[in-house]
Amino acid sequence: MIEYNHVKGTNKGEIKLFALSTCVWCKRTRKLLETLHVAYDYIYVDLQEGDARDEVMDELEKWNPHGSFPTIVINGKDSIIGFKEEKIKEAFA
Repeated sequence: MIEYNHVKGTNKGEIKLFALSTCVWCKRTRKLLETLHVAYDYIYVDLQEGDARDEVMDELEKWNPHGSFPTIVINGKDSIIGFKEEKIKEAFA
C-alpha cells in the first residue's frame, strides 16, 4: 500500500500528487495547491525504494505512461501532467 503524505485544506475530492523531492515544478505545484487551499496527498517518488518504489511507479504510469513529474490524479478519473498553472486553478476553483 502506498503511503502518501497528507496536506490539510479544503476537500476538493481525492487528490494525489506524484512528485520528486528535487523537482522545481513539483515544488511549484505543491505551493499552488496550498495557495488554493486544496487538501491533497503527495508522495516523493525518488525517496521510495525497492518494492514500494515499484508500486508507486506502477500507479503513476496508469495516469502518465511517460512517468514524468509532477502528475496530479483527481478522483481517480482525471490527471494533470506537468505544472499547468491555469489548468490546476481551473480544476480546483
